[in-house]
Amino acid sequence: MRTLLRIRLNTTPEQKDRLLALQAAFARVCNTLAPIVRESRCWNRVALHHMTYRQLREQFPEIGSQMVCNAIYSVCRASRLVYQHPKSPFNLTRLGERPLPLLRFADSCPVYFDRHTLSLKAGQVSMYTLDGRMRFQLELRAEDEQAFHVQRLREIVLSRQLDGGFELAFWFAEADDRTAAAPPHGADEIPAYLMVEETA
Repeated sequence: MRTLLRIRLNTTPEQKDRLLALQAAFARVCNTLAPIVRESRCWNRVALHHMTYRQLREQFPEIGSQMVCNAIYSVCRASRLVYQHPKSPFNLTRLGERPLPLLRFADSCPVYFDRHTLSLKAGQVSMYTLDGRMRFQLELRAEDEQAFHVQRLREIVLSRQLDGGFELAFWFAEADDRTAAAPPHGADEIPAYLMVEETA
């Protein structure tokens, strides 16, 4: 069964600007969360949501409520990678009682979507942006279309490519796979969009 589907978006200059603005706003929310994670040592998604959601909604009224939830997810995900992965130089067991380093998300960080912020119907994707929905017609093969009907979506990620273009990645799980963790995107290395600032 298919586990990953990558689709490059054919954007106009105006659409590209809107995606860049969304990406930068998403990074701002993530960077607001990162110091809270460092100080509280909490990157449990539910606990961090309860701790920060209301404050984030007040601080970033231009960002939709579900996108705030997705930013919380993104920060928790990155924190697990940096603070818990056995190969990370910043693993908690290596740090001991020393302060946690601070995570910094670049404006090029990926944006996470879910069924509330992105939908797909008849090959057309409708996705949230800061100034309304944006639609793209996707060129899907029959087996790609089939995956959306018979498999469960785990993650939807918008990423900026090295040439400046944008790509959507769809991660699938089989229908009976209810407990698997999110797929590891380069789980043994810290991605380029994520900077780790050590605390003196």
